[in-house]
Amino acid sequence: MVGKPSSINDVAKLAGVSPATVSNVLTGRKAVSAELARKVEAAVKELDYRADPLASMLRSGDAKIIAILVPDLDNPFFTSVVSAVEQCVGKESYEVIVASSRGDQSIESSKLRAMLAWRPAGLIIVPCSDEFPGHSLIDASNTPYVIADRVTGSSNADTVSLDNEAAGRVTAEHLIALGHRHILIAATSLTLANIRQRCNGARAACMAHGLPEPKIVELGIDGGGEPGKLIAVLGGANPPTAIQALTNGTTLAALTALAERGLRLPQDISLIGFDDYTWMRARATPLTAVAQPVREMGRLLWERLNARIKGDASPAQHVRLPCDFKIRQSTAAPSGTLSERRPVA
Repeated sequence: MVGKPSSINDVAKLAGVSPATVSNVLTGRKAVSAELARKVEAAVKELDYRADPLASMLRSGDAKIIAILVPDLDNPFFTSVVSAVEQCVGKESYEVIVASSRGDQSIESSKLRAMLAWRPAGLIIVPCSDEFPGHSLIDASNTPYVIADRVTGSSNADTVSLDNEAAGRVTAEHLIALGHRHILIAATSLTLANIRQRCNGARAACMAHGLPEPKIVELGIDGGGEPGKLIAVLGGANPPTAIQALTNGTTLAALTALAERGLRLPQDISLIGFDDYTWMRARATPLTAVAQPVREMGRLLWERLNARIKGDASPAQHVRLPCDFKIRQSTAAPSGTLSERRPVA
């Protein structure tokens, strides 16, 4: 049976000193005589004592913790943002705790309460909805925070996001320049502001060229849950000659639908992906894709949060980063209508 871990009081008793002296020896906060230091070190070794950094931070009121809450830890975009922030935070000796709301507002609020109970120095959050009711919990705690990716109606916090309308517009412009007139947009959910903005950008491009609005298919918040909707559209009347995916999940859903229909890129249909991960470039037909500036996003998120932690009380700042559009082999001029093309075996 494993015994109870030794405490700082146990070390102090064995060494014949006060707990404050033990703390000073272990942290170096105050000078201690060589003799007392030897006694404490011997007691620490004998008892196999390990300090609890969280308890120490909570006692001192100096919690070197940054909390990050995202909608989905299975989504590589969100984990990439966490990684980018973590690389910046580590330089200043902060520890990072991460949780997922699983795209549910009630879970988001529950996770926020749990994270705030740790008394973090600051918090970065990607809200799971435009409403973001959890902001009231953070505001009430007076914890500095920054909103990432999904800009909500909360005016109290700094935000760092992509210029989503520009991303939607530049991708549609590319397809239109190639000669595409029937464009399908593979979206997650129009309940999210960033997805609506990407759609608005694509619509604006089509309107500027006198083209009909692109057809939008919503595949659900997780993005790849319903490729059957895309399969149905591809097999219907007046099918698209190009697909514009708005997330990495909808990119995968589009590829699944194309494989199901036996359609080739770009001979049978063009496809633009989103987020530009390594696998998109490692295919036999590399994907044209929108690359989000994740490292820059992480740097700016930490820059703004760190400023707030240090007392910056200036008005909230809202940063929109430009996307990087990578043109590769998955897009080309359309060759006839999709109904005239025969699926390959």
